[in-house]
Amino acid sequence: MTEATTATTEATTATLDVPGAELTYDVRRDESSEEPVLMLIGSPMGAAGFGTLSKHFTDRTILTYDPRGAERSTKTDPMSESTPGQHADDLDRIIGEVGGPVDLFATSGGAVNALALVAKHPEDVRILVAHEPPLASILPDADNAKAAVRAISNSYETRGWGAGMAHFIAVVSHQGEFPDDVDQQPGPDPATFGMPAEDDGTRTDVMLHQNIITVTHYEPDFEALRAASTRIVIAAGEESEGEMAHRGAQAVAEHLGTTPVTFPSDHGGFLGGEYGQTGQPDEFAARLREVLTAS
Repeated sequence: MTEATTATTEATTATLDVPGAELTYDVRRDESSEEPVLMLIGSPMGAAGFGTLSKHFTDRTILTYDPRGAERSTKTDPMSESTPGQHADDLDRIIGEVGGPVDLFATSGGAVNALALVAKHPEDVRILVAHEPPLASILPDADNAKAAVRAISNSYETRGWGAGMAHFIAVVSHQGEFPDDVDQQPGPDPATFGMPAEDDGTRTDVMLHQNIITVTHYEPDFEALRAASTRIVIAAGEESEGEMAHRGAQAVAEHLGTTPVTFPSDHGGFLGGEYGQTGQPDEFAARLREVLTAS
């Protein structure tokens, strides 16, 4: 492990070698805090996506990271897929370096990976807030939902990044159950979403190649999750109802015998301009604090 201090952000950045990857993570310590470390994760979104949200928790030590293959974290074989189990082991190793158990806010693919972490290593996490895990595998229309995701992958693998991203946007914004012929429908024109039509020939995109199938097709170990000591809170955006990730949150909560907690805004409600997206980060952070401090 190597470390370097970044004075401008008051963060310590570290790298950790793990099987098949080198992970980069950041720690913003508050030595006066008596609360557990608050870890904020996504997938494939990395630490940069939590700049705004982390500023709402300056009273706690904050831990963020870039998942394997994303942003500053590298993979030995970028052509290989990454599984929730691998991500869970990566998270376990990072938490071991920083010290746990942590409170964990996990969104999107990160929420799927967090469910895998708690199933395998419940001692790592005191509270998990799993925000909109896009689990096609457990929806009532699971076969069609998984076919829709495979269609995204096919667009990327056959036509390149622009086609894949355009198809991705169309699928994740789809409202309600997917039709039987979803995999027979052509993907949208990339220009519709301002995506390039040209194919640069690369096929290593961290979302469209490395993670999209393994994450959405993952089936959580609900028996292990129900038995875990971790308090698990499932979160869903108030503006994303009907979308696959929101429906995934509802399905997970149903399996766990709970009800999703409604969070402000949509799937990216915590964002404050990161990646060109802005949700309702102030309100989102306030709701997260409420959930974390609830007895």
